[in-house]
Amino acid sequence: MTLAVRAVELEELMDDPACDAERLRATLRRFETVNRIVSGWGAVYRTRLEPHLAALGRPARVLDLGSGGGDLLVRLAQLAGRDGLAVEWVGAEPDPRGHEVAVARNAPANVSFACADAETLLDRGEVFDAVISNHVLHHIGADAAAFLARTRALSRGIVLHSDIARSRRAYALYAIGITPFAPGTFLRTDGLRSIRRSFTRDELRHALDREEPATWRIEAPVAFRLLAVAEGSAGDA
Repeated sequence: MTLAVRAVELEELMDDPACDAERLRATLRRFETVNRIVSGWGAVYRTRLEPHLAALGRPARVLDLGSGGGDLLVRLAQLAGRDGLAVEWVGAEPDPRGHEVAVARNAPANVSFACADAETLLDRGEVFDAVISNHVLHHIGADAAAFLARTRALSRGIVLHSDIARSRRAYALYAIGITPFAPGTFLRTDGLRSIRRSFTRDELRHALDREEPATWRIEAPVAFRLLAVAEGSAGDA
């Protein structure tokens, strides 16, 4: 096993359509705790998302692409609600198994979930003031250019893609830290595989410049995380 290069050939257990359904549901539900600890979205909300939404001076729409079990969307909605922001939050998850877990959540009234991907939303004519994703970048492969373009086409504001920064230290710390949360889930195996599939900062910079040159900025909001930032293209001539 090496972390010197991306292990793009690895498949995560929860992506298998035949994986154990109860372990999958348990994994999706437990992401709520894991994401609060490691995802860095509290910092991204404070430094990027909240200032953008507040500056609009009107009700906003935010899309979470690949929203999984919906925990991140509900958390962001709660943060924005405490800040007095009027926001409609939409989670889009193409896997019906994740969508099922999301719609079963006790979500605020301004949060909704769709079993859909970016292409479907574009076909519907949907437009948002911000498009975000969490742990999606390391899944995209040959269709990266199309995915990135679609996310920008859905936003008339900002686009924020957050993912893991691959490193030996991240791998080692996760392997130890996930132990209390892992029983009955895919969290340990899939989390370690996700790290191995993820980008270093230089790799992500190269990939984004190859797909959409001079469009994306890369930030590191917290340790072991990368944030790809761009302006949306919805409404461009």
